[in-house]
Amino acid sequence: MSAIALTIAGSDSGGGAGIQADLKTFSALGVFGASVITALTAQNTRAVTMVEPASPAMIAAQIAAVFDDLDIRAVKLGMIGGAAAIRTVAEGLHGRDLPVVLDPVMVAKSGDALLPEEAVTTLRAVLLPLADLLTPNLPEAARLLGCAMAQDEAAMLEQAHALLELGPRAVLMKGGHGTGNHCTDLLVTSDSALHLTAPRIATRNTHGTGCTLSAAIAAGLAQGMGLAASVSGAHAYLQGAIAAADALAVGHGHGPVHHFHKVWPHV
Repeated sequence: MSAIALTIAGSDSGGGAGIQADLKTFSALGVFGASVITALTAQNTRAVTMVEPASPAMIAAQIAAVFDDLDIRAVKLGMIGGAAAIRTVAEGLHGRDLPVVLDPVMVAKSGDALLPEEAVTTLRAVLLPLADLLTPNLPEAARLLGCAMAQDEAAMLEQAHALLELGPRAVLMKGGHGTGNHCTDLLVTSDSALHLTAPRIATRNTHGTGCTLSAAIAAGLAQGMGLAASVSGAHAYLQGAIAAADALAVGHGHGPVHHFHKVWPHV
């Protein structure tokens, strides 16, 4: 049987992030992707010009329809929207015995806000405890904790443990917003820390990196891989997608990573 993963997130009309990036990632990694769309966004590589949330009733109906028929093996959560939508998603996942990867999407690559301030409290309270893995970048971790952004690995580790106190079973602190020639991500549990380091790639085409990484992790979990193996495999996949991003030449702003870098011939 095919491994099936579900993404619950917003639609990116530009195709580089959100639902579109998640489904591309699932496909590239050999996993069938199902989706629950929480919002429509009008966006491209330069800006988000409009966001229209799906109703909580529609979100609930999509979740029910998918789980009624498909053998979902893992769930990835991305941009969900306001407090009511967040509670609806939490209710739809309650009691389901399957891994949940939560990417707390708050701001687009263009800098446009995607999560209302009043929804952050609800996300902390009802979604973080459902997450097997929380995947914040450094600004997102700081916002969730109400503190300054981590500037070094020691602070990243400290913030990861603070986030664990909010309920997730593991935290992947993403170091892409850091400085230096190398980028380090930290996979932290209550009793371990795995360092994943790669050279920092000089490209502006990094739209959808967070969505792609969390979707790749969910794909690994859907295929029965353990958490550390899923995270390590997803990290390697994303590095390849970033390295090949300039070959796509999509848009005039922050272009997408190359999700199918192992499949499409390079130009």
